[in-house]
Amino acid sequence: MSSFARFIRPAIGAWALLLLIMAVPAPSAAQQVNPTASSVNERQLLQEMDRIQGRVSIPDQRSSVLMQPAGREWREFRNVALRWIGGVAILGMLAVLVIYYLTRGMVRLESGRSGRTIVRFNTFERFVHWMTATCFVILAISGLNITFGRPLLLPLIGFDAFSEWSLWAKFAHNYLSFPFTIGVVLIFLMWIGGNIPNKVDLEWIKRGGGLFGHDHPPARRFNAGQKGIYWIVVIGGGLVAATGYQLMFPFYLTGIEGMQIAQIVHSVVAVLFIAAMIAHIYIGTIGMEGAFEAMGSGEVDINWAREHHSLWLEQQSARSGPNDSQPQTRRAASAAG
Repeated sequence: MSSFARFIRPAIGAWALLLLIMAVPAPSAAQQVNPTASSVNERQLLQEMDRIQGRVSIPDQRSSVLMQPAGREWREFRNVALRWIGGVAILGMLAVLVIYYLTRGMVRLESGRSGRTIVRFNTFERFVHWMTATCFVILAISGLNITFGRPLLLPLIGFDAFSEWSLWAKFAHNYLSFPFTIGVVLIFLMWIGGNIPNKVDLEWIKRGGGLFGHDHPPARRFNAGQKGIYWIVVIGGGLVAATGYQLMFPFYLTGIEGMQIAQIVHSVVAVLFIAAMIAHIYIGTIGMEGAFEAMGSGEVDINWAREHHSLWLEQQSARSGPNDSQPQTRRAASAAG
């Protein structure tokens, strides 16, 4: 019996050792890493891979995408191409305006001021304009910080100040988008009737809009240049608002690919929008004498209206009547606005 026990114990030990060896899985070929593998092959593998997608606990499974080839292209656009587009558009516009101002100077009133004024924009119109304009300036500065802040501002003010500034800029960018959008909608509704292109606009464009020489082509309440700004605000503002809300509330309408497209559209339209508004601000301030008063006090000099919007002035004069006093003319123009 003891001899049998001496035989069975080594057999059982050998059998247990065999089971233990079989239970440990051998490393598969897919898990092995070749330290001499070519980086070209790894890059090719990433390019051919459609996407890396995991599992998430939230209901929207579209947020589970971890990596996809378009993401690398989007990152390259955001870090390189967008900075070139924005820099050329904004700095190019500033350069053109500086050259124009140095060569042409302010567009002066040829006949001087008459001392009599006419209402051009009423109180509500000016409120909507300034609300939208104020929001736009803050949105533009905070938006440019996303693209240019890190390479330009961060080295100047340091990490702590840049982080604090970027946090508040992000809050302002998100929340002021709502009154800006409301302003764009109101601008569209208020002034759509006077911003439909017509034959008068073609003549205005042919004659350079009075920006060159001393020519003053006739125009209605809004000339061709102002109509261009109007449609830039309506279309550009609508695009940045729609794409911006898609980025603020991700994955509600589309997946990660759609959000990347939305960000590209949002950023490109935004920098072009900023460049156009720089030109608008220039003309409305130091570029043309008397232009700021239209949105400042709401009234413009009669001679200014005659030189830049002669058809509109004739229309208002016809409505007021030749024997009406200036206050009555002012009220009539306000009602027509």
